Amino acid sequence: MRLVKWYPRPVKAGRKRSEVSRRAILTAALEITRREGYRAVTMERIAAEAGVGKQTLYRWWSSRAEVVLEALGDLAESNIPVLERGSLRLRLSRFFVDSFRSLRHGGTAELLRGLMAEAQLDPAFRAELKSRFIDRRRAALRSLLESSKVAPGKRELLIDLGFGYLWYRLLLGYAPGKTDAESLASALAAAAGDT
Repeated sequence: MRLVKWYPRPVKAGRKRSEVSRRAILTAALEITRREGYRAVTMERIAAEAGVGKQTLYRWWSSRAEVVLEALGDLAESNIPVLERGSLRLRLSRFFVDSFRSLRHGGTAELLRGLMAEAQLDPAFRAELKSRFIDRRRAALRSLLESSKVAPGKRELLIDLGFGYLWYRLLLGYAPGKTDAESLASALAAAAGDT
């Protein structure tokens, strides 16, 4: 008698995400991270705090890093709009004022410092942080610069200068404020040729 290997039928895509559950999960991930640090976050803790089953998390995300980074990306996108009108200096000022203000709200600076520290120790997590958060924020600033007359070759340099300043100050332990944001915007606009 020949044994036939049995393979389970392919699983159909899971149910559509419930936006209420998604928001509860992302909020829980951020709250645990802010209270206790990134290392305290587990899929089990997120599920318990959000009031959902662990299988729900694994259906939508494969790791705690994915959950935290999606939450952080959504937070940044909702709190830091990109203006489409006005001078480049004005739009850069608004972008960085909002970015720096978000760092001072609800432990976000501590959260980002913790995630960046983790990224230095774990190359896989570093790639996740880059693709799920840093690249998204760079794209937002790039879209602002693309709508102006900034030469394409200068855009990436201006993005590096802007976020380099932000991360430098953040990693030294203090988030820059409104005056810093406005000074940075003026310097970047001048470097772009928009005075």
